[in-house]
Amino acid sequence: MSNLKYTKDHEWLKIEGDDVAVLGITEYAQDALGDLVYVELPEVGATYNKGDDVAVVESVKTAAEVYTPVSGEIVAVNDSLPDDPEKIKTSMDEGWIAKIRMSDLSELEELMDKGAYDAFLAKQDH
Repeated sequence: MSNLKYTKDHEWLKIEGDDVAVLGITEYAQDALGDLVYVELPEVGATYNKGDDVAVVESVKTAAEVYTPVSGEIVAVNDSLPDDPEKIKTSMDEGWIAKIRMSDLSELEELMDKGAYDAFLAKQDH
């Protein structure tokens, strides 16, 4: 199993260790948003169910919710994002939003790998 998973809402999950997933938004979502001006992070210790909105990313054009593709508890947030929202666009290692301790690993099976996500994107552009 690849440690990278993707959603149809253009979030990515990078699996770290046995039960922690790092959450961010894909390049496709970043490009669609444009210049980022604000990021609202979830609170460490908060718990969410799969599909809940956990963060908000605002650009000069629009605001977009970031949904969690897995249920669990927020164990860390990227504190540098509120001061530098454009950092989301740098890399997965620097532009992540939150780390989630997953409570149901079977939810990962519903997510796409890179190949499936690329195929999904190809259909979006037609």
